[in-house]
Amino acid sequence: MGEYRSSDDDYDYDYDYDYYDDDDEVDFVDDDENAAELEAAVEPEIPPNSCPSSKVITKESLLAAQMEDLIRVMDLLSLKEHHARTLLIHYRWDVEKVLAVLVEYGKERLFAKAGLTIVETDDVSSSQVSSSYCCNICFDDVSLEEITTMDCGHYFCNSCWTEHFIVKINEGQSRRITCMEHKCNAICDESKIRCLVRARDSDLADKFDRFMLESYIEDNKRVKWCPSVPHCGNAIRIEVDELREVECACGLQFCFRCSYEAHSPCSCYMWDLWSKKCQDESETVNYIAVHTKHCPKCQKLVEKNGGCNLVSCICGQPFCWLCGAATGSDHTWTSIAGHSCGRYKEDREKETESAKRSLERYIHYYSRYEAHRDSSKLESKMKETMEDNIKILEECSTASSKDFVWLFNGVDRLFRSRRVLAYSYPFAYYMFDGDLFADEMTKGEREMKQNLFEDQQQQFEANIEKLSSFLDEKFHLYNEDEIKDLKLRVIALSATTDNLCRNLYECIETDLLGSLKHSVHEIAPYNTNGIEKASLPTFLKIYNKKISHSLMVQKCFFY
Repeated sequence: MGEYRSSDDDYDYDYDYDYYDDDDEVDFVDDDENAAELEAAVEPEIPPNSCPSSKVITKESLLAAQMEDLIRVMDLLSLKEHHARTLLIHYRWDVEKVLAVLVEYGKERLFAKAGLTIVETDDVSSSQVSSSYCCNICFDDVSLEEITTMDCGHYFCNSCWTEHFIVKINEGQSRRITCMEHKCNAICDESKIRCLVRARDSDLADKFDRFMLESYIEDNKRVKWCPSVPHCGNAIRIEVDELREVECACGLQFCFRCSYEAHSPCSCYMWDLWSKKCQDESETVNYIAVHTKHCPKCQKLVEKNGGCNLVSCICGQPFCWLCGAATGSDHTWTSIAGHSCGRYKEDREKETESAKRSLERYIHYYSRYEAHRDSSKLESKMKETMEDNIKILEECSTASSKDFVWLFNGVDRLFRSRRVLAYSYPFAYYMFDGDLFADEMTKGEREMKQNLFEDQQQQFEANIEKLSSFLDEKFHLYNEDEIKDLKLRVIALSATTDNLCRNLYECIETDLLGSLKHSVHEIAPYNTNGIEKASLPTFLKIYNKKISHSLMVQKCFFY
């Protein structure tokens, strides 16, 4: 598979659209039971007790989702709200991690790791009560009413506390503002921070509220903002900590790990390389290296536009296209004046040839990647046309069956498979590149694995094209028997395409990426139903009396 052609021959696969004929091994039984079995094979029934493992968090449900975790910790450890928040922010809102540390190390170690210090006092100790108090920060004498004490037991004047909080908020450290006492790492009470800052600057207090609320997303490894542009205002929460691709309620499909568009079977690292390669000028540089040369006088790039190898720069300097050396202006049948280029310069020839091969290889994979993406865009109109044709068919008196779900299931299968096929080309570009995995495979191993992969990829591609052809038929002009035959063909081919897609994933995960010893590349697991749609929440009703009223009424800011 070492030769890459850029002609139309690359697309000359033998797509035999008479895939199912009388001699085929598949025996179609003309009854509803067989069709039902085939349909179940392509669209397996989801168990009734199962639920999506990803959920959409809207701006209306963000506070409720956050409070759900807070209440669990507050009930478990008998903590105040701000203490529970301090714990969860430190442990990235992972309640299970909080429980694990509690069981393994105990409550004291759990609190110490999070910087949580709880002292049973709410004010200055009685032995120090007086009409005035000297603040150890500004050394001013202030009344007892102008002193605030934190949970760690340290107390300073309200003015110093306020200045301290303002600085920390402006520095982006709202989530873990520590006490001003020297070497005290205790986290300050957020309600006291909010009260003191709001008395000075209500806008900054709102900013603090926003930071604390958005901590549930920014610091939570299981929650991420949807990367849509413009931003839809939603976040996605996954229930299990693993690599996966999800679809937001706004319709955007993305990889939860890297926040790029859904790109399996490419690994996140491969997709990052590919997207940058398509955007930057790396291939422009390769084109320049192959198709242009520097003028030996002014060093400007010159592109040849004729067959003669004596070219002239706009500065007037003639030179030889073959070797790039300056020449005289005369060109005869036998020689170029003042020049003879019969010597072979190995290094220069190797550089040019290498750049040319690199460019051709990139074009090979990129053209197929783009071709399948373009096909997917054109096929997206298929559903609308199909709905119109079904209406025509339903009005026809000869149509006894009104069930055309199999058509839409076939279209969904086509879309899902086309997307996987398109992204399999960037994967192959890097998987079988001699540089990225040079230490992982010998040349012989790479060629063997490439042949294995490309055989499966080509078979998968052929079935996708057959399925696309079947779904594009003018079935509204068919009689009842022809429609029944088409139904069996679409259902069977959809099931076959699903199996081939699964096999391609298994080949990538096990035979290719799974065999790597020095590097780790993971892809999102295969899902026969496609990318999982995150479920919209039923708004969480929280009745727990421990929820502070101030938090429930605070504003939620989104970008």
